Amino acid sequence: MLGDVSLAESDRSKQAKSSPPAARAPIDPIPLARMDAADPALLTELMALVQKVAESGEFILGRAVEAFERDFAAYCEADHAVGVASGTDALTLAMRALDIGEGAEVIVPTNSFVATAEAVVLAGAIPRFVDVDARSGLVTAEGIKAAITPRTRCVIVVHLYGATVDLDSVRALAADAGLYLVEDACQAHGARYRGQRVGAIGDIGAFSFYPAKNLGAWGDGGAVVTNAARLAERVRLLRSHGERPRYRHRLIGCTGRLDAMQAAILRRKLAFLDRWNQERRDAAARLDSLLAGIDGVVTCSAAPDGGDHVFHLYVVRSAHRDALRRRLSEVGIESGIHYPTPIHQTEAFRRFHSSRHPLPVCEERAATICTLPLFPGITFSELERIAAAVRSASQDLMQPTV
Repeated sequence: MLGDVSLAESDRSKQAKSSPPAARAPIDPIPLARMDAADPALLTELMALVQKVAESGEFILGRAVEAFERDFAAYCEADHAVGVASGTDALTLAMRALDIGEGAEVIVPTNSFVATAEAVVLAGAIPRFVDVDARSGLVTAEGIKAAITPRTRCVIVVHLYGATVDLDSVRALAADAGLYLVEDACQAHGARYRGQRVGAIGDIGAFSFYPAKNLGAWGDGGAVVTNAARLAERVRLLRSHGERPRYRHRLIGCTGRLDAMQAAILRRKLAFLDRWNQERRDAAARLDSLLAGIDGVVTCSAAPDGGDHVFHLYVVRSAHRDALRRRLSEVGIESGIHYPTPIHQTEAFRRFHSSRHPLPVCEERAATICTLPLFPGITFSELERIAAAVRSASQDLMQPTV
């Protein structure tokens, strides 16, 4: 019997050596963001709203847009909300409504999406780039103050990744210097600062409804919010050829209107925004805990005193960022970089900033930041898998080379 067993084991050993290796089980990918198609019930409801707009034939402005504007203004605790075609349009039309144009300088943090500075140039003004706080990654009153010149007319603060800027100090500085304060809240839908919704705290605020945003459309879309009736009226004119009534063109405007279908979708999704934001906060807190103590990885979840973070993006920093991303990709975990090049170093905007004046914090962060998956509905097991992959990769990458 012992001999027979030995022969059987030998046969199995030979067979294992001659047989191809077993196929590895497929890895379920974890995306950077999840779209509405992942929620069949919501998808069905939104499709019905699209059909309703299609059947009405009311595609440009009209009741769907007006209803969303009312609801979004109320949600933002603002007197006015004006639906526009994109977040870039929201920023550009905000500049134009404030009469920020040729010869004017606008202070802009350089670690933002390019649209923040793009809007300044499209309005005819000049972006003046500033660095940010090393810990929070957000623009500060101190940084803004150092950049003010006699030509400065406006400052744009960016609530980056969903974290709120310290608005009290910036607002006081802007008031003392006679500057307009514009909030780029394109990544901060629903965030609060000292109890107030961001976007409606400065003179005027801009939102983007790009599909991956906390409140996302099924295409491009945006909104301008303000408590100033005069500014809201100017944006309404500018978004639609400066026209009122039909064929009376009071201003040189553009085609920058929010589509009715997008408005209908956004209005319904607005009802879920606070719940989704809380799910993002809860997931971020869990991921913070899971990533704690990993050498070489720094989380970036700080918000200022009295501020908020709604985690449009969950960002960490690593000196081995590119290698870390490759390792995550190998195990089916998507990641991103927001943003790989500070705006002042891009080909399009280099001419607006002297290379003799580096912005070291933004430049260093651009080389180390990594965005990890985080979205409403992400499971604890998915968060554990992300953290385990980061931990494993970081342990290997931190090993000294021989």
